[in-house]
Amino acid sequence: MTPEDSYDIIVVGAGPAGSTAAMYAAENDTSVLLIEKKKDIGVPLQCGGFLPHYPVLQELVPNAELPVTLEEIPSNCIHATASYQRFIAPNGLSKGFDVDADAIDRRRFDKHLAKRAAKAGADLLVGTNVTEVDGTKLFMDGAFGEFEVEGKVIIGADGPNSIVGKASNMIRDPDPMGTGTAFEYELSGVDIDREAVEMYFGKDFVPGGYAWIISQGGDTANIGVGIREALFEEHLCARDYLERFMYKHPIASKKLEGASITSVVAGLVPVGGAPKVTASHNTLIAGDAAGHIIATNGGGISTAMVGGKLAGETAAEFLKGKCRLQEYETRWRQQMGLEIKTAVYVRKLMDKLMRSDRLMTTAIKMITPEQMKAIQCGQLPDPVKKTLMKLNVGLS
Repeated sequence: MTPEDSYDIIVVGAGPAGSTAAMYAAENDTSVLLIEKKKDIGVPLQCGGFLPHYPVLQELVPNAELPVTLEEIPSNCIHATASYQRFIAPNGLSKGFDVDADAIDRRRFDKHLAKRAAKAGADLLVGTNVTEVDGTKLFMDGAFGEFEVEGKVIIGADGPNSIVGKASNMIRDPDPMGTGTAFEYELSGVDIDREAVEMYFGKDFVPGGYAWIISQGGDTANIGVGIREALFEEHLCARDYLERFMYKHPIASKKLEGASITSVVAGLVPVGGAPKVTASHNTLIAGDAAGHIIATNGGGISTAMVGGKLAGETAAEFLKGKCRLQEYETRWRQQMGLEIKTAVYVRKLMDKLMRSDRLMTTAIKMITPEQMKAIQCGQLPDPVKKTLMKLNVGLS
């Protein structure tokens, strides 16, 4: 595929945020180019793919206008459906709450979203890496050759280390605790609760983070650890912690005994919140590039897509003279900024507690299932805030 020399809008990154941005921009009668560095969209996988159902997402971000593609998910993009979320404390205490959610096949889901963007009229250029950003001119190299393409608006949906964001100085403040590593295995031959998503805590297995088991249907599952490098023990890496969890955790190892690893998944997770600026006179960033993640659970599919929708719509309206491009900043913060900011605050309160098995167990014991659900949704009920602050004071 040979792109045109210029477009109204160029979107970099064909993940959930980028494809959603491209779809909504193209539906608003603008010329759109969607660029993806991967030769096969969705591969390699970089996410566990846990996605609550539409009504739950409405509770998660009640002020957001959710994209239609979150309501209409094809059945072939769903591995399995869960009805319960369970927390396992370091001492084995179990507590949880009801939740309706799917384990998404991100390979198929990401392709589905890219196809929706293309069907709306966007040009799609895969296997192409953006090597330089000069204003609104992009220099690219990849499977189809080298190109220089200029846009009127650039949307960066190219991940935590966004080249678009860096070019416009839309970057987060340095914070070693603000970026996590998600290291995961896809397994076959497991014997787990297919109806539940499980989250495990304990400093010996995931210091300052958590491990998870998500059924993908039948005897398959996604397991992983979400952890930050600043908390690694000397000479250990994320893989070491996942191996320790899989083979030595007193509860999880029994469920995973004899399983075969069929795929390795890894990616960065920006859990430090959004950069101070996510919009300029000609550039927007969305998704992971903009910190559109709920830091308490690492979930970012839905929030990334909300950000993408707003980026695509705002860029199209800007080109029609209906608004300033910087209005995107106000729009996404009004729709989900509070939840993202609150989740970062809660994550910071939990950081110290998760280094102490005793205090983490106490926290899980004291917090009710309803309060747990609120925390997962980026909310902080007053009783929970008082409990966490009291435990932190005791730790100090």
